[in-house]
Amino acid sequence: MGKSISCKDAGKTCGWSATAESEDELLKITLEHVKEHHKDLTINSELSKNIKSIMKNTK
Repeated sequence: MGKSISCKDAGKTCGWSATAESEDELLKITLEHVKEHHKDLTINSELSKNIKSIMKNTK
């Protein structure tokens, strides 16, 4: 079972979304997107924890 996430899941108006086979892989992909497109956010352990909390399981 994989994982998915979107910016809309986090309350953003950005249309970005991603899926990956693992939570760690999806976190890496998501943090790369945050660095590139959401420069107002500070990347730290709290942000990573929040990102993981809104990840959804895929079938």
